[in-house]
Order: sequence, then C-alpha cells, then structure tokens
Amino acid sequence: MEPANNQPKSQSFRSSAESGHIKMPSGRDIPFLISGIIGIGSSGPIIAKSLMPVPTLIFWRNLLGALIMAPFAIYRAEWKNKSQRVAIKWSILAGLLLGFHFIGFFQAMRLTSVASGTAITALQPIFTALFVRSTGSYISKKSWVGMWIAFLSVLLISGIDLSISFQTFKGDMYALIGAALAALYMMVGAKVQRDVSTSTFTTVCYFFCAMTVLVIALLSNSPLTGFASGEWLLLALLILGAQIMGHTMFNFSLKRVSPAVVSLVVFFEVPVSAILAFFWLDQTPPAAIIPGLIGLIFGCTLFVLSSQRN
Repeated sequence: MEPANNQPKSQSFRSSAESGHIKMPSGRDIPFLISGIIGIGSSGPIIAKSLMPVPTLIFWRNLLGALIMAPFAIYRAEWKNKSQRVAIKWSILAGLLLGFHFIGFFQAMRLTSVASGTAITALQPIFTALFVRSTGSYISKKSWVGMWIAFLSVLLISGIDLSISFQTFKGDMYALIGAALAALYMMVGAKVQRDVSTSTFTTVCYFFCAMTVLVIALLSNSPLTGFASGEWLLLALLILGAQIMGHTMFNFSLKRVSPAVVSLVVFFEVPVSAILAFFWLDQTPPAAIIPGLIGLIFGCTLFVLSSQRN
C-alpha cells in the first residue's frame, strides 16, 4: 500500500483533525479525561435503568446540557467573524451526528448488555481511520492488524448475542452504527474547536442534537413529561455524569489532545460501565463473549498505539 501525497511509508494514520494537537495528554487534560471516563462510564447503566423513551431521554439530556453551557457561550460572543460563523455551522452538523449517535447507543443499552454495547461503541477510532483512509491517508500494517482483531471480536460478540436472541444482536448493530456516527462527530468537533471555544461548540451542538431528536420523539409519539420523580433523578445523573463530566470534558481536551488519543481513553468506559452494571443492575455479560470483549479492546488499543507511534 502506497502512502498518499508522497508521505514516507513509516508514517501511520493520522486524522487531519489532529493537526496542531499534542500526541499525549498532559497537565489539566489528565483530570479532564479521568472525569470524562467516569462520566461516560456511568451513562450505559443509567440509560439501561431508565424507563423514559429513548428520544425523550436524549432530548432532555441535550437540551438541559445546552442551557447549562449557554451562559459561557454568550459571554464569549464567538459569532462575529467569518471563521467563527463557519465553525458554528459545523457545530450544527455535529449536533445532528450526535443525535443519531445517541439513538444508536441508547437503543443498544436497552437491547443488549451494557458491556457488549459499550465495547462495540469503542470501535469509534477505527471508524475514524476508515473515514480518513477514504481521503487517501495511510494506515500502517500494525494498525491494520489491530483493526482486524477488533472487527473479528465484534463478529464473535454479535454471533454469540444472536444465539441468545435477535434482540441482543439488534442491540449490537445499533452500537456499531453509533460507533461510526461517534467517529464523525469527534472529527467534526476537533475541527470546530480550532475557531471557537468548547462552550460555544457544545451549546450549539447539544441544542441541535436536542432539536433533531425532538422531531423523532414527536413522530414516534414519545411523551416528554409525566414521569415519576425517580426518572427525572436518573436524567439529572445522566446530564451531570455523561454530559458535563463526560462529553464536555472530552471536548475541552480535544482542543489540545488528538482525537485518536481521546478515543483510546474512551476505551476505559467499557470496564467502568460493566462494573457499574454488575453492581447496580445485577447484569453479568454471558461468559462466552468475554474473549470477544478482551479481543475488541486489545485490537482497538493496538490500532491506536500503532497509529500514534510514528
């Protein structure tokens, strides 16, 4: 395989979104990323526990998340020059992508195990590579090995889930689609935050995510109100954990840390979610899929580390 644009063969895949980013996190980005792991790790069990319809849960999560970030965005007033206005348009696209990613991920949490769903969603950096590869970028041989290990592991997990029930298999497919959409969302987010702050990006992104899913909620006749207090408490925990501690902290880090490294850190969501689901939901994944889970995380890790090494 020949590298594009006369790049030397030793050069591994790097997303164009990584330009100007450091390779590894340092300083304040370390606590940001730790916060993000805990935040998004809590999301799967909360989504599985909640009885709110999926579109409703996504709508309120993102609308309230946007309202929380809006004062910071208004203070910055980042809409006055052309590059900022273009960035806001890209933020709207990110919101649409995030909305459909959430549909896939939330449905996965309701249909398959938290461990399987979060692990398959961790394929996000590999989808990023495939998207960038389609533009002519080079992927090293070691990265391809990691990619194939990860995909074979997904086939193993999905095959076992299909033997359990078609519902669990369908949940795996929702997670797979969610992973692809998450990759596009992160690439757009990294691009946008070269020109505007995280508060501006997340306010616009979360708001248009909410509006996208509101249309789906209305079309599916999903109720928006009338839930028990316990459901609103779960929603509050989802916003505080996944939205503020999770996605927002990862977005802060994307201004300096490469999307590939952030994606690698996201892998730690899988054991955090699985442990929380075990103790909170008494949810134990089938023993047969554990090799697949291990293989998937190993393959994704090998892929990202190989991509960053050269």
